[in-house]
Amino acid sequence: MGLSGILTRPRKRTSISQGVTLGQVIALANQKGGVAKTTTTLNLAVAFKEQGFNVLGVDLDPQGNLTMSQGMDPDTVERSMFDVLVHSLPVDEVIHRTEIDLAVSSIDLAGAELALSSMIGRERALQKALLSVRSRYDYILVDTPPSLGLLTINALTAADSVIVPVQCEYLSLRGLVQLENTLSMIRENLNPTVEIRGILPTMYDGRTLHSKEAVEMLKENFGDLVFETRIRKTVRYAEAPVQGSSVLKYDPDGAAAEAYRDLAKEVLDGATPRQHA
Repeated sequence: MGLSGILTRPRKRTSISQGVTLGQVIALANQKGGVAKTTTTLNLAVAFKEQGFNVLGVDLDPQGNLTMSQGMDPDTVERSMFDVLVHSLPVDEVIHRTEIDLAVSSIDLAGAELALSSMIGRERALQKALLSVRSRYDYILVDTPPSLGLLTINALTAADSVIVPVQCEYLSLRGLVQLENTLSMIRENLNPTVEIRGILPTMYDGRTLHSKEAVEMLKENFGDLVFETRIRKTVRYAEAPVQGSSVLKYDPDGAAAEAYRDLAKEVLDGATPRQHA
């Protein structure tokens, strides 16, 4: 099956468990590094929050860039997603209140795949951990490491849908083939309902023919799965994390912030916040 065969926009649906409405889990995944996964996770989450949604960010990357982007040092946090996945610590105990609620990472997470490898149900550790908080949040956004290992498999197994940031260059497009194989495996064995919410062109430079051709190639192959929003190259995305903030807080009226507000509108597709107890 080709990638276009499994990449279909999710239908609007609400997850229900024993009469309780559950928030949607969105994984941001691409095994290639440097495609703006962390940037997109944080700024999309903040844009959701601006619209009145309750949002949780989950840093599942041992590098801890999402955690650092909110002004925390992953090397000094006492408890992290490692403890949640490996020692079954309640996820509430690693959530920090920043611009968004954030379940933090630490360098210990680098050992999670080895620690999980001998555990029964290792692919579902994140799915189980999030059950206790899903009713509190409208959206849970999971930042994944630049690999297709057990941490990313956990994210895809827990997710309702996936956003795939793709750098606007030819080699990045080729990486989608590896993601195809992993998604096929996930759907066949672990999570038959996971769907692609959209493909996000990032690092876009409208001055270069190469960027334009890369977007055209994406659209030719995946049609309306490709978001209309383009995340352009700008120093603002590098400057904001240094200040421990999203670009929406760092430069709220700039083009970089508006791009993520536009993306939020596309992803939400008319959804409105629900009432929480």
